[in-house]
Amino acid sequence: MGMYVLLTVFLRQKGLSESKGLDGDEAVDEDPREHQQDPSAPWPVRQGSWLLAVYQHSLSIALFLLFFLSFMLHPAGGVREYNQDQAAHGAQAVSMLGYVATSRFWFESLQNWQSEFPSIGVLAVLSMFLREKGSPESKPIASPHAKTGIS
Repeated sequence: MGMYVLLTVFLRQKGLSESKGLDGDEAVDEDPREHQQDPSAPWPVRQGSWLLAVYQHSLSIALFLLFFLSFMLHPAGGVREYNQDQAAHGAQAVSMLGYVATSRFWFESLQNWQSEFPSIGVLAVLSMFLREKGSPESKPIASPHAKTGIS
């Protein structure tokens, strides 16, 4: 999801509900420093400096941190089960790092990732042609298929 968020900053697709318009800037491209004096602006915007720099990318940072956290939790839990299987077959136990080097770890990991990529792709492609009233993932019902974005 982190890559999806980052790629939507740069890549655009005609007709995609989640894409920015093909021409010009949009509200998400505004310089937030223009709103530093606005009391309703989020605290990091009013503070500026490094806080604003981090806040500007906080969504992708959070998603990547969640990815790395889940990536680390997978071997932590998986090594226990793997070592139980190893013991049942009279084989040597492995460390967490040793488990990460096994084909089993990568098979489980890639199988998870493979299921996520098609679901994101299906949502993106179907949202070009299909609608869901009231959903922020859909264009307005009467929008032409070629219209990009939800506004």
